[in-house]
Amino acid sequence: MNVKKEVRIFLALMVAFTVLMSVPWLVPHMGWTVLVGWVPLLIMERLATQNQVKHFWWWHYGSFVLWNAVTTWWVSGATVGGAIFAILANALQMSVIFGSFRWVKRRLGGVLPYLYLAAAWMAWERYYLTIAQISWPWLVLGNAFADTTSLVQWYSVLGTMGGSLWVWTSNLALFGLMVALSDGRMAHWNGKARVAAFGGTVLALFGPMLWSVCLRFEETGMPLHVVIGQPNYDPYEKEGAVPRERQDREFLALLEQADWSQDRPTLALGPETFTQVVYTNAVPQHETFVRFQEFLHRHPQTSLLYGAVAFDPYFSYSSPNPCAYDMGPEPDGRHLWLLGHNSAILTDMSGRYSIYHKSKLVVGTELTPYPKLFVPLERFLFGGSVMGKDVGQKEVSCLSMREIPIGSAICYESVYGEYCTGYVRKGAQLLAVITNDAWWGNTPGHKQHLNYSRLRAIETRRWVARCGNTGVSAFIDPCGRIVSRGPWWEPAVIEGDVQLLQGRSFFVRYGDIVGRLAVLLFAMLAAAAVLRPNLLPAGGKDTRGRKRR
Repeated sequence: MNVKKEVRIFLALMVAFTVLMSVPWLVPHMGWTVLVGWVPLLIMERLATQNQVKHFWWWHYGSFVLWNAVTTWWVSGATVGGAIFAILANALQMSVIFGSFRWVKRRLGGVLPYLYLAAAWMAWERYYLTIAQISWPWLVLGNAFADTTSLVQWYSVLGTMGGSLWVWTSNLALFGLMVALSDGRMAHWNGKARVAAFGGTVLALFGPMLWSVCLRFEETGMPLHVVIGQPNYDPYEKEGAVPRERQDREFLALLEQADWSQDRPTLALGPETFTQVVYTNAVPQHETFVRFQEFLHRHPQTSLLYGAVAFDPYFSYSSPNPCAYDMGPEPDGRHLWLLGHNSAILTDMSGRYSIYHKSKLVVGTELTPYPKLFVPLERFLFGGSVMGKDVGQKEVSCLSMREIPIGSAICYESVYGEYCTGYVRKGAQLLAVITNDAWWGNTPGHKQHLNYSRLRAIETRRWVARCGNTGVSAFIDPCGRIVSRGPWWEPAVIEGDVQLLQGRSFFVRYGDIVGRLAVLLFAMLAAAAVLRPNLLPAGGKDTRGRKRR
């Protein structure tokens, strides 16, 4: 193959890969394209191996950069530098995994390298979704079906990582069939082998779809009326341009537009970080809390859940945490330190309240990863103390609405499937998602984020009430269907009845089995690849057919 022809073919395959892998995140009801999306890249890699193409790393890295850029370019609406870093860094990690697959191909034969590729990829996704401090799981392969939820009702059993397994199974089955046909090996197979090959590929592609169609969910619970207020403040301007009292009054006036003619238990929702500078040891004295109490006394059966920027104050001679902000010395020589939180507060007319601090944090804006290393560096670069770094809380907890546990995922947390099952294991009968997606403007970002809440509904089999500052606010049923939704970038109030459910799905009870098995398989195949040369007898041949000394 001459160089020009090689470049043309590789460019065509790169574009095909980018389109097939990006469409599910951009076009409604197109999640199925990811089931064949990896095939162009696998074909490109096979051609590169056969033709001994040098520097092929740039081709697959370029493919991953394009995929990341096309699907997540909207991050630039909040931070151009952050978007560039996220795209290049995430693509680099993908490329490292793909490069390790090519290395394994030189040591293990047959289908094992391809099993390694699938296992390594899912192990990486598992790492992103669990313990990684620098975590960007937006493009977890199972998320491709977030707007095609009719195909993945079985996420209540296997979760989003089950979707990643489906993607790899279908792509590898189809690619294997294509290789067998192109190599002429299939001509030497008997009838049963051919039927098994074609039948297995069809089953890999369509079996999970059939399972989803056959899977039914039926559970009834106590009804609860929910009122969602969407105040629609520009987050870049609201603190400086709109006084706090005015924001509170306008939000309460918005809630008053709902139907309060019936005296019934009601949950009212406000968005993420609706109010600012709440001290956790003095919540009832905060001005927003006091105004909300006036509203709740007019509607005594109502509870109100809203977002707040909260701070734990500490008086100490030294910092209680690397992320603590130093407010300066007191007369006795101690310093006032503040630990920040992105929090949710739930209260009723009694004045009692419960508070939850966001745990899954956005790197850079909310979280300084590995704080013992990066916080001193950050202070050295920018001078003095750095304000605004969150510390979250270690364990999931529920908010209490008159003894009813409510799980409140704050913004980014709704991307983490197994994490959200923690609310249900703590007893949550309803999931609330409070968020502020206005940072990105009217881009695919807020639509993708909304759809991820649909996956959480299926995995946990819970109703989801989602409140966004500028939208899109919505009610989502346990099958991931959007029952009603509000507008984008308009003040709005939407209300509806949900059901408080108590059952636990298989995924809630047992967690991410697929991810754990992928980690195990990855470790076994990686160890086999590393140890393989040592398993060859002296004088034998390596995997390239060269005589071993």
